[in-house]
Amino acid sequence: MDNRFIEKLAGFGQLGEDDIAALGAATSRPQQVAARRDLIREGDRPGPVFVILEGWAYRYKILPSGTRQVLAFLMPGDCCDHHVGLLAEMDHSIQTITPALVATIDRAEMDLLMDNRRAIAKAIYVAQLIDEGTMRAWITSMGRRTSIERVAHLMCELYLRARNIGLTHEPRLTLPLSQLLIADSLGMTPVHLNRVLKELRLGGAMTLQRGCLLIDDPARLVQIAGFDENYLHRRLRHAA
Repeated sequence: MDNRFIEKLAGFGQLGEDDIAALGAATSRPQQVAARRDLIREGDRPGPVFVILEGWAYRYKILPSGTRQVLAFLMPGDCCDHHVGLLAEMDHSIQTITPALVATIDRAEMDLLMDNRRAIAKAIYVAQLIDEGTMRAWITSMGRRTSIERVAHLMCELYLRARNIGLTHEPRLTLPLSQLLIADSLGMTPVHLNRVLKELRLGGAMTLQRGCLLIDDPARLVQIAGFDENYLHRRLRHAA
């Protein structure tokens, strides 16, 4: 199976051959999208569902002051808002970080998949619940974690998510995120982030440079972050 979206959903429930075939057909006409291109913008009327098959993207909002808040990072296999068509307009934007292979599923086709294929609907709902759990973890970080805990927690999360989908099996992860993007996801300035990254590096926990994350001491990084992976529900994936 060479479709990360199908692989992800299959990790959340038992998909039959017909379910897999239906998902394959729905994502069979992907398009290459250049880096730093908006897939959809805040205020736009929601259209098809976007599925990231390859590459990275992110959700964001631009404030009246011109500053940006990154709301989520999207990896291969992630689906963007299967339910957003219920709203009149987008309340945030989605942009590619790297060149990406993106499939679009027409709203009517997605409705048919959800209505007629219970296993697919259940898997997509589980994926949505995990996304919401990740958002709650981010809110907790912004509200209660210190700067170093916040950075360490995000690095643990990104590494574990990437490992879950096979992007790495080593302590090293290619991480195509600029320090500006990371800072905007953590509510920090790039200068402050740089100081925290230096502290983590000198403490022997992790090193982030030139688009590469190296987990030097996993136990130390987890301890600093106070990281508990339960919100990513890996046990559910293993059970499936």
